[in-house]
Amino acid sequence: MSKKGLVEAALFVSDNPLSIQKLMKIANTEDSSEIVGIISLIKQELQNDDRGIELSQTPEGFEFRVKPEYRDSIRILAPMSDLSEGMMRSLAIVAIKQPIKQSIIIRYQGNKAYSYLKGLEDKGLIKSHKSGRTKIVTTTQDFEKYFGKTSEEMKKILEAKMEEKG
Repeated sequence: MSKKGLVEAALFVSDNPLSIQKLMKIANTEDSSEIVGIISLIKQELQNDDRGIELSQTPEGFEFRVKPEYRDSIRILAPMSDLSEGMMRSLAIVAIKQPIKQSIIIRYQGNKAYSYLKGLEDKGLIKSHKSGRTKIVTTTQDFEKYFGKTSEEMKKILEAKMEEKG
């Protein structure tokens, strides 16, 4: 059994991004540079134009993602499956109203929004910075990569979805 195959399989089945430390444990190694090398090799192999997935690094770790150019075609199979409905609502509020105070999002969604925002920040889709007693929240460049559309295009889509739901 190869360590590269083991790392690849772990990334494939995991619902969440995997850190270098977690991958070291799975591959039964204490050498982080070995895992970094394996990740680099997998990333390089997936860069071929005929591959539909890529290996992405998020603040939480590494994960496989569908390449942006394929997302629209397969969206019906798993539309934003890694985002809960609450996270999607929070993300929609941020995308539409950004920059927005965290306190306003909490007012819209209640205290559960703190965990939604943390999850979105962990995925690298939003960022925040302290401003007085609250935080200012905006989307990131990874937001555009994740959806394969510009922030403006996503803003229009999310506004339309929010209007549909009333």
